[in-house]
Amino acid sequence: MRTNWFEDFFHGLALEFWRNAITPQETEQDVNFLETELGLLKGSRVLDIPCGNGRHSLEFAKRGYAMSCIDLSDEFIAEARQSANANGVHFECIRMDIRDINFQERFDGAFCFGNSFGYLDREANAKFLKNISRSLKPGAKFVVETGLAAESLLPGLQARRWHRFGDIIALSENRYDTLESELHTDYTFIRGGTIECGTATYSVYTVAELKGLFRTCGLLVTRLYGSRDRNPYNLGNPHLFLTAKKVDAN
Repeated sequence: MRTNWFEDFFHGLALEFWRNAITPQETEQDVNFLETELGLLKGSRVLDIPCGNGRHSLEFAKRGYAMSCIDLSDEFIAEARQSANANGVHFECIRMDIRDINFQERFDGAFCFGNSFGYLDREANAKFLKNISRSLKPGAKFVVETGLAAESLLPGLQARRWHRFGDIIALSENRYDTLESELHTDYTFIRGGTIECGTATYSVYTVAELKGLFRTCGLLVTRLYGSRDRNPYNLGNPHLFLTAKKVDAN
């Protein structure tokens, strides 16, 4: 039975590992891409969901956007608030399960980066997308970045991989469930004599399935890219950048 693994996973060495894995240059490149892809005007209200430690929201806020960021991790939300204060900017930080958002046409754009879309099961993903659609103003866009599309994940899936960022070593061991189209990954994080473990479960969709799911939730997929440089998405690209537009329910 699938569990809500993400409720307890993000703490300790796991968070330190993800912090070390991302450079400020990558954050700036992400925001450059999103700023253009979302078609934003200065002062636009934007939703960052889930936001992690708020790195994207911080960069957007520095550029003059009204940011709201949502995450379930107490530690990440606290870090996002501290980053805002330290940089002399303000953005709204909300600790909440992303499935529970309840906004009404509040945002000029929204984005979900870093494989987060795959955290939920299929029923919850549909609920999340319907809530995103409801939260967007008419014609607003939603951008997803993921490495969990089937066309990205499956051609090169390895049973075991070692990673190192900074002083943390991580082992990821993958098991793919063909009946459920789910990836189960056992993580082991090591720093010196400290070892912490956790298991993540990700939902995997083909691109065609994603397009159909988004459409039933009021979001029309308009663009598919294989990189921030807007190269066409092809089989084996490690990341999918998907842009969808809120459409009239009628």
